[in-house]
Amino acid sequence: MAAGDPAFKLIGLHPVCAVLFTAGYSLREYGAHHYLYSETTKTPLMVFVFSQVFIYVCPPLLELANYHVLGRIFYYVPHCAPLPPSKVLTNFGGLMAVVELLNALGVALSSNPSSTPEKQALGSHLTLAALGIQLVLIVIFICLAALFHLRVAKAKIRSRNLKTMLSTLYASMCLIFVRCMYRLVEHTGSTKVDLDDMETLRGLSPILRYEVYFYVFEASLMLVNSLIWNVWHPGRFLPRGHHVYLTRDGVEVVGEKDVDARSLWAKMANILTFGIFFRRKRTVRGESAKLRDRSTSSVGRCEQSSSLLPAPIQAK
Repeated sequence: MAAGDPAFKLIGLHPVCAVLFTAGYSLREYGAHHYLYSETTKTPLMVFVFSQVFIYVCPPLLELANYHVLGRIFYYVPHCAPLPPSKVLTNFGGLMAVVELLNALGVALSSNPSSTPEKQALGSHLTLAALGIQLVLIVIFICLAALFHLRVAKAKIRSRNLKTMLSTLYASMCLIFVRCMYRLVEHTGSTKVDLDDMETLRGLSPILRYEVYFYVFEASLMLVNSLIWNVWHPGRFLPRGHHVYLTRDGVEVVGEKDVDARSLWAKMANILTFGIFFRRKRTVRGESAKLRDRSTSSVGRCEQSSSLLPAPIQAK
């Protein structure tokens, strides 16, 4: 699937996370056989720190990918959206940028056994703050999705595609929520690492000392999350563009096409800044046209004659 494919853009963060996960677990495997720490050789320490950072930064990105899909769902049924679809990615993308910054700094400080106790404590607090923000955003996500789901039900829009996508989003966010709770419990326990004090090492939280918890509540959950998005890829269930939407009477309409005239570098910068900068300016082409009737009274997808309809005004 090409990077310019609209279906790829829906979950483009998943391949990025796959690369980061691969790097993180590869370094973790390398560190399992090269773990002896020495003041003269910093390689084992750097391998451990980078493996932790790569693994930690992925779940917030996967959560952001879910917000992207939710925003696309809002574009598809704009009259049921609890907030403007264009604001979903930009608003929550900015918050996720804060989470990622706190994650990277917190993990780098707390996982470094050569750091001072004060720096390790600071790193743990930063990580806890990142996890707390992430949990709040998950709750907000569920509330937005549930409110949208309720409005769709009241509007009597019976779309199997919408139901499938919302169910997949709920499942994905629940997996990320459980993972965040695991990390929260991990960092609220004893996390102080002193390589010269065996008693302190023995007093570490069991979640840190036994790797089985990591594989059950981190690795397995994130693997399942990736699997469900590969099985129920949003490109199969949602339109390829923002200009295709459902009207209040259940008719699928092709509105005025919103053309992305940005350069490739501007698009990449927009992704790297979590959608805050280099945002797309609306360039309209074409006119609106009715595609098909998806109302509850129709059976199947009966084709309708073409007619011009105005596109909904969506806040940017």
